[in-house]
Amino acid sequence: METDVTTDKRATVDVTLSSATLAEAEALGVDVSRAAEAGVAAAARAERQRRWKEENREAMEQMKVWVEENGLPLSELRKF
Repeated sequence: METDVTTDKRATVDVTLSSATLAEAEALGVDVSRAAEAGVAAAARAERQRRWKEENREAMEQMKVWVEENGLPLSELRKF
């Protein structure tokens, strides 16, 4: 579920950064708020994927065993 940051309500939060990182970002014209938001969104996406994989690990392992025993479904229709 991707979030559209252009239409979401905004929330104010405190974030602690090293002074060197902040100074460099500001010197380069980086929008620190948007960059932080992008980083948090990426971390949330990665955690969501990690959890999905863990929650579905058993089913994926069962599917792998099934394919090893039975082959790919519809493999006879493949043209490569």
